Amino acid sequence: MPDERKAISGVLLDLGGVIYVGATLVPGALEALARLKAAGLPIRYLTNTTRTPRRMMLRKLHAMGLEVAPDELFMPALAARQLLEREGLSPHLLVHPALEEDFEGDWGTCGNAVVVGDAAEGFTFAAMNAAFRALMGGARFLALARNRSFMDADGELSIDAGAFVTALEYATGRAATVLGKPSPGFFAAALAGLDCGADQAVMVGDDVEADVAGAQAAGITGILVRTGKYRPGDESSVSPSPDAVAENIGAAVEWILARAGPGVAPVVRI
Repeated sequence: MPDERKAISGVLLDLGGVIYVGATLVPGALEALARLKAAGLPIRYLTNTTRTPRRMMLRKLHAMGLEVAPDELFMPALAARQLLEREGLSPHLLVHPALEEDFEGDWGTCGNAVVVGDAAEGFTFAAMNAAFRALMGGARFLALARNRSFMDADGELSIDAGAFVTALEYATGRAATVLGKPSPGFFAAALAGLDCGADQAVMVGDDVEADVAGAQAAGITGILVRTGKYRPGDESSVSPSPDAVAENIGAAVEWILARAGPGVAPVVRI
């Protein structure tokens, strides 16, 4: 029997690998986004990118012709900053230098929360050991994301922050609090401004673990696209399997629009 869920009234979209790869738009992406907007479906763009600050990400999207408002873009650094401010913590940053502007402020010098992102060449022994010592001293352990890999600008997969987060977890015997996808809190925060519940939302991504399985665990319909980091067989590597698998963002939007509007839409698992 197919699952029954409310008709779709909000859309969450991954960026890298779904809307663009490197600096190139996925064919048909602009047209697909225009169709969602014409249908009146609100959108939130979710990315686990932790090398690029929010300001520069918005500039990149605008340069590609994407009309994205600041409140439509949700990134792990924003979630981390909100947590730090809410709990009165001071960050010890192990992130890419470009991302540091998203953490500017008068935090003090105690560094009682280690924040790990994709530091790229910054993942030196000295930097990892400093984070290790801070964690062993009792600092909070916050990971902006723990993706295994990402689609790099050259079209090949590159190692992501997850391996370094796992290394620190192993060394310290502690588990990190993950703030980006697949954290349920990240998806809930993204939905907060859409005026729709998880059972009315859909997430489109190319990462079957962080994007799709993460969304499904949060009660959101998950669509896997065969672009970006997708590799044949990904849809069979998680349980439950994605609610749908689409060739690209255009096909995913077709699927969404067929299930948008009043009433209850069936969701058929493959």
